[in-house]
Amino acid sequence: MQKYHTAYLLARLPIAFSMFGHGLVRIPKLEKFSAGMVKSFADTMLPAALVQPFSYVLPFLELTTGLLLIAGLFTRFANILGVAIMLALIFGSCMQEQWNSVFTQIIYGAYFALLYVFADHNKFSLDNLFNTHKTSIAG
Repeated sequence: MQKYHTAYLLARLPIAFSMFGHGLVRIPKLEKFSAGMVKSFADTMLPAALVQPFSYVLPFLELTTGLLLIAGLFTRFANILGVAIMLALIFGSCMQEQWNSVFTQIIYGAYFALLYVFADHNKFSLDNLFNTHKTSIAG
């Protein structure tokens, strides 16, 4: 059983650091990131009034998802949050006809879903330490 717990940790950490890194590099340049995102959606049906607020929130959601997964805290919730982020990004990528990005985002979404399914193996985590995985509303 120990190898499954180790495998879960080894699967959780790469996506955790990816999400953490996405948020971490965008937050210090939030204005520039937001302006770039708004510009990239200028020729789509999505109005800037929707794109701009999303562009300000996205890096914080990514960072939070990454931090929760790194710590293994509220892991099921973090995986649901990760899928929700991917759904929003998939929608945006479809509006831009960025099909390669859609494929990558689908892989991320499936990865989060698998981590959610196998969360019972999340023994090397704060969830296990605090037993929060059994009381989580998302679990």
